[in-house]
Amino acid sequence: MNKPLRRIAIFCGLLILALLIRDNWIQYVQADSLKSDNKNRRVAIERYGTPRGDIIVDGKAITGSVETEGTDYKFKRTWKNGEMWAPVTGYSSQIVGATQLENLEDGILTGNDDRLFFRNTLDMITGKKKEGGSVVTTLNAAAQKAAFEGLGDKKGAVAALDPKTGAILALASTPSYDPSTFAGISTKDSETFSKLEKDKDKPMLNRALRETYPPGSTFKVVTAAAALENGVVSDIDDKTDTPDPYKLPESSTPLTNEHGECKNATLRYALEQSCNTVFGKLSDAVRNDKMIEQAEKFGFNNATLDTPVRAAESVYPEDNRPQNAMAGIGQASNRATPLQMAMVASAVANNGELMRPYMVDQLRASNLDVIESHDPESLSQAVSPENAQKLQAMMESVVKNGTGTRAQIDGVTVGGKTGTAQHGVNNKEKPYAWFISYAKLSDGSSPVAVAVVVEDGSANRGEISGGGLAAPIAKSVMQAVINSKK
Repeated sequence: MNKPLRRIAIFCGLLILALLIRDNWIQYVQADSLKSDNKNRRVAIERYGTPRGDIIVDGKAITGSVETEGTDYKFKRTWKNGEMWAPVTGYSSQIVGATQLENLEDGILTGNDDRLFFRNTLDMITGKKKEGGSVVTTLNAAAQKAAFEGLGDKKGAVAALDPKTGAILALASTPSYDPSTFAGISTKDSETFSKLEKDKDKPMLNRALRETYPPGSTFKVVTAAAALENGVVSDIDDKTDTPDPYKLPESSTPLTNEHGECKNATLRYALEQSCNTVFGKLSDAVRNDKMIEQAEKFGFNNATLDTPVRAAESVYPEDNRPQNAMAGIGQASNRATPLQMAMVASAVANNGELMRPYMVDQLRASNLDVIESHDPESLSQAVSPENAQKLQAMMESVVKNGTGTRAQIDGVTVGGKTGTAQHGVNNKEKPYAWFISYAKLSDGSSPVAVAVVVEDGSANRGEISGGGLAAPIAKSVMQAVINSKK
């Protein structure tokens, strides 16, 4: 063979070898990734080829599936009271994918999870169609309804927990959206989703988990805990030696109070009347490093808090003395989600122990076999039991005698804390109304802790307060949980 022909033969041989290597690489090495690639239309056709499993609340499905026409995606997702449940479930859309529980538990809901292999194999042998499993939540339907209806047309959020276990009982966010309106693949579905994404009121934002706010005076519970834990205060009824106004440290700026006789007020009275001066001074006395340490015991500065939906990080910052004093009253760079402030109330109610929040109780196969169950898990001992009881006494005084009287429930002991957080540069915007609380029954048990935040753009500025706007919502949620246990 002459030299040119030999070169051509070698080149053609290399091309054939490269083709064989590429073919085997695709068929064997990349097979699994290509099979599950979202750009592979067959994946979507399979996902929507059977009814999706359901998300369950109080033993009843809040989701469903319906057959579609004119597309090879045979079934699309439906929701019952979609606007109310969207902050819990997220959405599952043929056109834009899925979020939250619908995304995180997609394998169970579609029936494709590896843990369902044996079940699917049996179904294949018997000729039964593959079915999705179900996700059983910890949510309380009555509490969720009370939270959603309590918020009404106001912008805001509610988070409610079982202090003993950390189970999430309610997770409401308004304004909301109905995931059913863009569950399909039509042009109308696409237009609806696009409109929701561009809405200036952000109806698709889960404010309970993913939005952070200055917590305002609700954070004074954490500052009180820090003062007690670090020995700055021992008796909640001792005078605190606080001037009124209080000049911020290393500053000529005076810190004042909205109401109350706060000069030298006791810790109990200061929480009742929400004295800024007392808690600003206490935060400075505790110092920034110890305030951070205390806040972190309640869950702040945790960027990986999963419920299993990831919550935004609540932040108590490293700061200078004057800013630390302001952060101690829930302002400056202090930021918290409603879930985080529900965790604060929950830990106090649970004698100082903070349980990890969660909202999936069980994962089940289509035949109701339990695949996975959640066991309650302690996150931290936020405060000692002794100091937790002192905080309870103070929070109960807030509801009995102070700014939180609108949260009172007949025959039930309620502890709470109001907050009206400044918003915008120089407090230019309307403030946020906050309320955190827990309910305690006659046997000493505490079945629910709640946090409510209201961004009320429609109310007059002077009418915006945690006690006026947020406390009644928290009360209705607590009542719903208590009544559901009777």
